[in-house]
Amino acid sequence: IHYFAKKRRKFTGIVLGRSRLYFDLFEETLAKHDLPLELKYLSVIESGLRPQVKSRAGALGLWQFMYRTGKLYGLEENSYIDERMDPILSTDAAARYLKKLYEMYDDWNMALAAYNAGPGNVNKAIRRSGGKMTYWEIRPFLPRETQGYVPNFIAMAYMMTYHAEHNIVPIEPLINDFETDTICLKKSLNTATLDSLFGWSHESFIQLNPIYKTKHVPETNPPQCIRMPISFIKDWIAHEDSLYQLDSLYFASPVVETKSEKANYSAPSGNATTHIVRSGETLSLIASRYGTTVNQIMSTNNLRTTKLKIGQKLIVQGPANPSKSSTTPSSNKIDSNAKTHTIQSGDNFWNIAKRYGTTAKRLEELNPNLDPTDLKIGQKVRVK
Repeated sequence: IHYFAKKRRKFTGIVLGRSRLYFDLFEETLAKHDLPLELKYLSVIESGLRPQVKSRAGALGLWQFMYRTGKLYGLEENSYIDERMDPILSTDAAARYLKKLYEMYDDWNMALAAYNAGPGNVNKAIRRSGGKMTYWEIRPFLPRETQGYVPNFIAMAYMMTYHAEHNIVPIEPLINDFETDTICLKKSLNTATLDSLFGWSHESFIQLNPIYKTKHVPETNPPQCIRMPISFIKDWIAHEDSLYQLDSLYFASPVVETKSEKANYSAPSGNATTHIVRSGETLSLIASRYGTTVNQIMSTNNLRTTKLKIGQKLIVQGPANPSKSSTTPSSNKIDSNAKTHTIQSGDNFWNIAKRYGTTAKRLEELNPNLDPTDLKIGQKVRVK
């Protein structure tokens, strides 16, 4: 308890914040299997509530499954996904595994020791202790890590419950569980397409959908379902068909423009501006700036893909003087030339990045001395 309350205060605050994204799921799953709800704290000790963390031994996910144990409990892996990183599937597998271990020892401390060290090491410790059947009696005969494992679990269960008594407050997560929803895909999809159309970066996508090993979300039966910020749902509904169309264009084989196609091309009529692509710009960002659409820009420029190159020239139809802040609601205008942003209530790297047309990862690179999970009102964040 002293360790988590004094030396690891910041870690305790961080996992308290992360728990808002996972504990409802954990409790629902544990209750379904008629298991103690306090077992939700085990994932804090195992992974710090980070679904993509991998141990030196190869254990992976919120519940740190080894490959073979994961396979035994139905967690599959292929070129695109690793279900050990899926919060829903891995939590259900962990509940079934813990239930099996409890049936073996009829003691939760022993079951937790077996979860950490494996039943083989626990059985060996039982034999070496002369047949003792409680954790504290066999503890001297267990591997060193497991000797501290159950005390760590007990201490963390205490800290997560009584953190206020130690003046530890949760550090706000980048997103809460209630700010997300689930949608199911009709076809395969690449996260680069989501970034291009919605400004939803791959890094932010993976925070909510850690099961995917690459940027490709495969088409499966039943279909893949992804977790999405509620703020994107309206755009998803409005542009879902266009999204799949753009994705197929983006990742289709390049089409070589023939001389006849060039000859048939004519410049668009009306207000047209030549825009030179700069670093970090996407078609969706350019379209928003000029008050037009991605499809219109692609059609005008005979584009077969949404992928842009720095220095590429685009003919864009739109207002003669495009608004540099058109990507932001009028009630929250920003200066596109600003180099810093002052933190306000509710700000996080995710929504700041979206506002300035960049990514959360880039903000982290520009602000190495800032903790994205511990932003304070009034702080300055470099955005360029």
